[in-house]
Amino acid sequence: MRAFAELLDRLSLTASRNAKLMLIHDHLRAVPDPDRGWALAALTGDLSFDAAKPAMIRAAVERRVDPLLFRWSYDYVGDLAETAALIWPADPNRRANREPTLGEVVEALKGAGRSEVPALIERWLDDLQPKARWALLKLMTGALRVGVSARLAKTAAARVGENPVDVAEVEELWQGLEPPYADLFAWLEGRAERPAADAPGRFRPVMLSTPLDEDKDLPRVTPDAFIAEWKWDGIRVQAVRERGATRLWSRTGDEISRAFPDLMSALTFEGAIDGELVVLRDGVVAPFAELQRRLNRKTVDPKLVASHPAALIAYDVLSDGDEDVRALPLVERRRRLLGLIEGHDPERFRLSPDVPFADVAELTALRRDPPVGAAAEGLMLKRRDSAYVSGRPKGPWFKWKRDPHVIDAVLMYAQRGHGKRSSFHSDFTFGVWTEEGVLTPVGKAYFGFTDEELRQLDKFVRDNTTDRFGPVRAVRAERDHGLVLEIAFEGLQRSPRHKSGVAMRFPRISRIRWDKPPHEADTLSGVMDLLEALEREGGRLSAGQ
Repeated sequence: MRAFAELLDRLSLTASRNAKLMLIHDHLRAVPDPDRGWALAALTGDLSFDAAKPAMIRAAVERRVDPLLFRWSYDYVGDLAETAALIWPADPNRRANREPTLGEVVEALKGAGRSEVPALIERWLDDLQPKARWALLKLMTGALRVGVSARLAKTAAARVGENPVDVAEVEELWQGLEPPYADLFAWLEGRAERPAADAPGRFRPVMLSTPLDEDKDLPRVTPDAFIAEWKWDGIRVQAVRERGATRLWSRTGDEISRAFPDLMSALTFEGAIDGELVVLRDGVVAPFAELQRRLNRKTVDPKLVASHPAALIAYDVLSDGDEDVRALPLVERRRRLLGLIEGHDPERFRLSPDVPFADVAELTALRRDPPVGAAAEGLMLKRRDSAYVSGRPKGPWFKWKRDPHVIDAVLMYAQRGHGKRSSFHSDFTFGVWTEEGVLTPVGKAYFGFTDEELRQLDKFVRDNTTDRFGPVRAVRAERDHGLVLEIAFEGLQRSPRHKSGVAMRFPRISRIRWDKPPHEADTLSGVMDLLEALEREGGRLSAGQ
């Protein structure tokens, strides 16, 4: 555990991407199997323990420490693993055993029942030093929070051998591999052949777009070089049917097939297509809030399937039958895609239509006021000759999102953050004025500001606290005294769960309005007017336009 703990500690204190990459690379080269494989699984999010729960950690600590002291400490520190690791009082009468290795911990947790885990936790916490305790508890909860993406960890693995390979090759193999990845490391280090990558129904690494720079990139966008499409307001998925295996994958490689049986039963082609998962009724794309009703479910009931029918708006094909077509130009892949989609139920599968344009001026007007309304977040611009490659290459694909909606709201409540933000109030609830002249909450934001602005916001909260509700502080918010925040957001939806009746999509603080008095902030009636306008736009959302 000591080497893994040191890796996590150094990663948590390192901001540089390249430095993190080197730390992981060096760890994977220095640590033997299987510990390095389990470390890689933890960093990529592919390691979990069904029998181990955070509540077990809290219960174990409260058996050794005064519960009130622990809760106060946890509230201040903001991280369960860090709090438990530091406050844990080792049994002075117990003779410490040898520190377990990462592999021993993983194997023990995988083989333990729920009733056996508490004893393992206490034994390991007694045997380990604070840093290793922290790493152990991070591993158990799955919340590493060390600023490492799965792709960065795979990139480090791809460079382990004397002859580094492209990370795309590792990603291509990933779905067919099992931790601790002994066969992967054997291939990377030249000790074995490349593992097979032809598992039927597998996930393919996705190609991502880059934000459009209007000054540098837009002048190069011409109809003869680029295809324009709507950026649909759903979630990115891959639908795959190969040799009897039928799968629906999210963009991160999580299988979500069981939540969408209506879509999977309609999938009859042989191949893999890339597209946007939406709710589609009578050819009209529903707002994203409708799709959310079906996300993050292991199974769905027939009533929800009938009321929120799923569909895939396809915009690319990765394999056509047994042929991998990712190296073909986009225009050829689009022709192949149309051949796969034809004959399918149009209420389940349809082609994302091209958006014809003559010049940049017309494209700009379409992006500002799309005829498909709120279901389009903006435009996608793709080079006609682009191959489908993994990652985020600069140049082939651009996303040009619509400008966000903006309102001015008044800060009402604040709560301290977690981890590095545990000493600052960084979660802010804001509201707008009702006709009666009182504030009603309409959203919560915890990003969009700089570190310096966070310190300013935290000071305002501390200087203007009027009440406390557990970890939440009420902030002075009156018509002539308070803080106005400019809130940017992607959309609105009706929400009977909220007092205001509305919920925001992706709210963030775009500006702190130190200059604006609170009574000039927006009203609930104005927010509702915007919601109704968006709903009117939603009435003409058609995936066939």
